[in-house]
Parts: sequence; structure tokens; C-alpha cells
Amino acid sequence: MVKNQNEQLDALSKGFFSNLKYDIPAGIVVFLVATPLCLGIALASGAPLFSGIIAGFVGGIVVGLASGSNLGVSGPAAGLAVIVLNAIATLGSWEIFLLAVVLAGVIQMVLGFLRAGIIGYYFPSSVIKGMLSGIGLIIILKQIPHAFGYDAVPEGVTGFNQPDSENTFSELANMLNYIQPGAVIVTLISLTILILWERPFMKRVKLFHWIQGPLVAVTAGILLNLAFQVFAPHLAIGSSHLVQIPVAEGFEGFLGLFTLPDFSQITNVAVYTSAFTIAIVASLETLLCVEATDKLDPFRRITPASRELKAQGLGNIVSGFIGGLPITQVIVRSSANIQSGGKTKAAGIFHGFLLLIAAVIIPNVLNLIPLATLAAILFVVGYKLTKPSLYKQMYNLGKYQFIPFIVTIIGILMTDLLMGIGLGMAVAGFFILLNNLRNPYFFTEETHDEHGDTFLIRLSEDVSFLNRASIMKTLDEIPPNTRVVIDATKSVNIDYDVYEIIKDFEEKATLNNIDLTIQGLALRQRNDSVKKAQRVINEKKQKLGSLEPEQVN
Repeated sequence: MVKNQNEQLDALSKGFFSNLKYDIPAGIVVFLVATPLCLGIALASGAPLFSGIIAGFVGGIVVGLASGSNLGVSGPAAGLAVIVLNAIATLGSWEIFLLAVVLAGVIQMVLGFLRAGIIGYYFPSSVIKGMLSGIGLIIILKQIPHAFGYDAVPEGVTGFNQPDSENTFSELANMLNYIQPGAVIVTLISLTILILWERPFMKRVKLFHWIQGPLVAVTAGILLNLAFQVFAPHLAIGSSHLVQIPVAEGFEGFLGLFTLPDFSQITNVAVYTSAFTIAIVASLETLLCVEATDKLDPFRRITPASRELKAQGLGNIVSGFIGGLPITQVIVRSSANIQSGGKTKAAGIFHGFLLLIAAVIIPNVLNLIPLATLAAILFVVGYKLTKPSLYKQMYNLGKYQFIPFIVTIIGILMTDLLMGIGLGMAVAGFFILLNNLRNPYFFTEETHDEHGDTFLIRLSEDVSFLNRASIMKTLDEIPPNTRVVIDATKSVNIDYDVYEIIKDFEEKATLNNIDLTIQGLALRQRNDSVKKAQRVINEKKQKLGSLEPEQVN
């Protein structure tokens, strides 16, 4: 079996065009998924809708060509919606914001050349998962009014306090006074389609691998509203609740849809602040997606993280220069690519060309899409970021994972993205310091012994997410056809992040004919050894009569 998998890996490395029979169908599926999502994320960002299309085809074509990721697909990301909205408002114009996107791309390229791809491993997974869950909740809560046909607050307002003097939660009560029955019907039918398409019995039908739920929901929303206009005018959705992409007249008109940055603001300090924020968050989200995508890759190929930062930087320079949203690698598109049988990055590049062609040929069709349908699509996107099973998983991992996770979510909901992450990092850092105080006699030391063809790796006594990068690097550099022993018998604390890396390596070892032995690996978190020792000593003293019973504990 290992031999067959290695042969498949060899076949994948033969050339860009060697797997088109898999990559073209996968690219079509990714295009069908990405088209409505590009528009929805542009709406959620408070940006021109066409900017989402631009970011989509730039992410597919430019980033796809420059990236070293085999299955990752890039484009506009929901995780940046909050930052984009706030940056546009702070800078005062879309053109000035585009300059910030270009500069963010430059910063990302510099980070790539500095080999900063490793920085993503220094954020605990509890905070990162809290960030994604918080973003998912914001998307859901902010799209509920639009799903009911209430558009007084512009699409993309994601802060807790809103321009209409309401906040995220009070708006849910306020919208009840402005319900549009036609929009509600479109939302419910669109959601039904999207949920139905996720059912196992639908996935067993090959036709539905090509015809994706988001495209069917968009088509249904358009047809429903056209039917309302003819047969039930009182239910018809007005133009203010429809997608409004500029329609170009001829090639010159199409070129007019693109926007250049305002380079006259190059000395504006606020532009650099926004650029730095976009670069850091986009880089982090990309690195996290890279890690997740590599884990989904059936062949366990490793994406060069620093090269990915360079590719994302190039993509953001191009996207910002022609009027597009910031770009990151996106897990929704990447997972759709993998599930659809994509083998190489040709699938992502092909989806980018399809997006570009669609923007030229069928903009009138896009302008028939109800915002209620896009709200339904964003509900699904938000739900996938904040599934209840994730909360259960984090809770089962213990309070040292769950508390930073929840604090990050609450911080994002009640303030903004950066503040929420900062609060989560502060709590996670506090727990690390607390653990060190509880175990002052322990230290972190990694040993690497080599005996012939055997690599012996002894984990230290306290292994936290801060050791994640070095452990991952060591395991990744181990050559095939060797024997490896990972000894965790003397480890007192092993964070979930490190445990997950070793379990992933266990799968990779099978593919690379590595004879792997793991000794004593288990999730042993936050063992309060000093307190335990003190209790045992006190109990011993009690037996010796040196303490009264009530003095113990």
C-alpha cells in the first residue's frame, strides 16, 4: 500500500498538466462554490461587490501560480471582513484602502523572505479556533436582519455598536418591525437547499458533486423573485435588496470596473497602520489554513510556509492595485477542492480563470441575486466556522484549552477581532506562566540522539505550543526508510498542539516507510506536581504525628 501511495506521489510531481482529468472537474466545483461566496464576503466587508470577484480570480490565478501549496485555494476571506470594514471607515475612501492592501502585500513578501512562515505555530490553537468561531458568530448575527429584508444598516457592519444607534443584539429585535415576506421566503428556501446539499444521500449522487448547493440556492433565489414580480408583486424584492454589480458596456467599460489605489496618501500614517494589521491577520489566517489543508491532503504533502507568504503578498499587491479585497488562503474553498478530487494547484488556477470569464460575460445575471440568498450562504459559512461540535471538543480538552477559546470568542463579539485575539492570548499566556510557577523544578530541553538508522527523540518534561515549531521542523526533516522512536515517557505536560503534530506524523510515517515507535504519548496537561508533592509530604508528616489532621490540605 505504501508503495502504491509513493507511486501516486511520483505521478503528482511529473508536471502541471499531468492531472487535469482530476483538476478541471475540481476547479469547476470550486468555482461554483466561490462565485457566490466572493460576493457575500464583499458584502460582509462593506466593500464594492466587484472587489470580491477581483480578489477571487487574483487569488486563483496569481497566488495559485506563485504558491507552493498543492491544494490550497486563495481568495477573499470572511475572517478579514471586520478589519476591512473598519479600515475603510478609518481611511475614508475605498481608493486609500486599496493602497493599504498593496502595502500589506509588500509586508507579506518581506515576511516571506525573512522566513517568517514559522510565526503561525506560536499562536495556541485554542485562540485560533476561538478567532474563527467568533468570526462565524459575527457573520451569522449580522446577516440575520438582511435575511429578513431589513437593509437600513449597510451590509458588512460587523462592530458591536452600529451606525443606527443599535448594537449586534438589539438590532435583532429592531428588525422585526421591517420584515419583508418575500425576502424571508427566499432565505428559507435558500437555506433548505444548502442544508439539503450537505446531506449524505445527496453526496452519493455524482451529478451533485458538479452542481453545488450555493449555485442552486442562487439560481432558486433569482427564479423565485422573478416569479414574485409576475405572480405576486407584493412579495417581489426591490432593487435595494438585490446584488448591484456595475454592468460594463464593452471591453473599455469592463476595464472601468477596476479601481486604482490613491498613491497620494503614501505618507498617511493611518494607511501603514491598516496595512500592517491586514498583513499580520491575513498571514496568520493563511498559515492556519495551510496547516489545515496539509492535514486534509491524502498524500500529506507539506506546503512551504514562507513561500506561501510571498505568494499571498504578491496576490495582495495585484489585488489592491486593481481594486480587489485582501486575499488569504481559504479553508472552505480548499476543502471543496480536496473533496472534489483535486490533485494539484491547477484546480485552483482553473477556478480563477472561470471567475474572470464569468465577470466579463454574465454580470447582468449576478445583479438578479437577492441579498437574502447571500445571507443564507453566509449563514452556512458562519456555521462551518463555529460548529457546536467544536465547542464540545474544546471543552473536553480541559479548561486550559476551553477558557482561552471562550474568552477569544466573547472578546471578538463584544469588541473587535484584534481585541478578542489579544484577550485570548493574554489568558493563554497566563496559564503558561501559571503552569511554570506550579512546576519550578522542570525545564524544557529537546534531545535528538542518532544510533545508526534510528532517530531517538525524547520529549522534554514540559512541552507546550511554544515548542510546536521546532518539533514540527524536526519531524518534517526525517528522511524516508528510517526508524524513529519518539519517547514521551518522562513528559509531565504535553499540550494538545504538540500531541496533534505527533499524531499527524504517525500518518505521514506510513506514507514514507518510516518505522515509527511512540512511547508514553498521552494528553497530560497541567499536572500540578508541586501541589501533589506538598500533599504527599503533609500526609507523610501526619502519619508521623508532626501535624494535626485538620492541618493537612
